[in-house]
Amino acid sequence: MTDQLTFGSLTIAFDDRVLRPREWTAAQSDWAADLLATAPDGTVLELCAGAGHIGLLAVASSERHLLCVDANPVACDYARANALAAGMADRVEVREGRLQDALEPGELFPVIIADPPWVPREETGRFPEDPLTAIDGGDDGLDVARACLAVVDEHLAPGGSAVLQVGTRAQTDALRGEPCFTEGRLAMVEVRQQVRGVLARIDRA
Repeated sequence: MTDQLTFGSLTIAFDDRVLRPREWTAAQSDWAADLLATAPDGTVLELCAGAGHIGLLAVASSERHLLCVDANPVACDYARANALAAGMADRVEVREGRLQDALEPGELFPVIIADPPWVPREETGRFPEDPLTAIDGGDDGLDVARACLAVVDEHLAPGGSAVLQVGTRAQTDALRGEPCFTEGRLAMVEVRQQVRGVLARIDRA
């Protein structure tokens, strides 16, 4: 059964096959919207978009186009429906597929939003109300976050920024050891603690 909730200025539809939007994640939308004010021109990319709420809210007060990517066909349907309900269907594209397959070589984005599953696999039982595929981040909770970083590494435009959501500062510290950072292509320039997670800003170095 379809449910609805208020997310910032938007009304978002979803059901129990999709991760319920968390109100605190509007902070990710707000940070991305702030970055858009000075970012290069171009479409915003949202990875692991779910119902599309974070990306939709990020571009709602601008004229930017949005590309949502998710592997769950139900989530993609809700993202399209939510874009239509928000009056943004003409500037929102939704692609169903795995992160590494959904984008074309050479596609670049000035701002990338990523909300991957980040719960360590052995802890997913603590959240029985959530779809397993929407929260299971592998042994250390970072499998999909690393896949998102690979997309950021390849598709973040010069002068652009990404906002990545994970669970803890320990996870952001672990990600700093990834080659995209140690080899100097990307820089994690700021980390913000939120109610139930952490947001990290990542810039093209």
